[in-house]
Amino acid sequence: MSSAVVRRDVSYNVGHKTNSSKGNAVADNLSEALRELALANRIVANEGVLDAFGHVSMRHPGNPNRYFLSRSRAPELVEPADLIEYDLDSHPVRDPGVGQYSERVIHGEIYKARPDVMSVCHHHAPGFMPLLATRTDYVPIFHLGAVGGIKPPFWDQHDEFGDTNMLVVKPEEGASLARALGARWLVLMNRHGVTVAGSSVRDCVFRTVYSARNAEYQVQSMAIGSNIASLSAGEVEHAGKISTMTTGLTRSWEYWSLRVSKAGGALPPAKAAVRNAGPKSAPKAKSKARSRR
Repeated sequence: MSSAVVRRDVSYNVGHKTNSSKGNAVADNLSEALRELALANRIVANEGVLDAFGHVSMRHPGNPNRYFLSRSRAPELVEPADLIEYDLDSHPVRDPGVGQYSERVIHGEIYKARPDVMSVCHHHAPGFMPLLATRTDYVPIFHLGAVGGIKPPFWDQHDEFGDTNMLVVKPEEGASLARALGARWLVLMNRHGVTVAGSSVRDCVFRTVYSARNAEYQVQSMAIGSNIASLSAGEVEHAGKISTMTTGLTRSWEYWSLRVSKAGGALPPAKAAVRNAGPKSAPKAKSKARSRR
């Protein structure tokens, strides 16, 4: 992320006023990170990967046992005030008083299982759906598609949990998905969608967008013929570093941000406080908010 590195033993209370320059810097860093997360949701929606459904989250930059995820809202509309702070069991730090995504355990269980993951995106991109319906392996067919790896794992909810509505809402379901992801950055969910992990919000967005592009090209190639040229393991290893070893990640983020702005989706001006980023200890919730996808 673009914000300065923050010590992980710091606990945040956004909106808390302090005269300490250090405290102000911490609050500013978190506010910047939350704006980046809100923009990430808008970018992935604007690029056609998310629609009314799906979500992008971020591990708390100062507390690895917390993460941020929007209230239940279309990703293209997410703004910093919508972001809710959760513990890794996916319980809100304080009652947000608004509807929450029912599939938030996807995020919490992956953060719990993978300390190296700093951002997660769950989506149902059209380009992936033919692969998921036919259980066809994802293979990188161009250099930027390397971010998805070679043949990422499949996960089938029915194998462990039988007939469900296909939503990942129980902690044990999220934990099962996290096990299937393992040490990879992409897991394909049969008849459902895809979950992507990243080492930062921007890395997660990069992997999400370009793996979806690759899936589109792969399906189009399959319509032409069965002899599809894919990257070798060595090429995947080298090409997978393009976003980190070149200016590719920064260039892509600037490009996508500009596209959001041109589409009329620029974030509103920054505000002093962010709703629902609560204190370290949460009071008992007075009411149970409605849970939505």
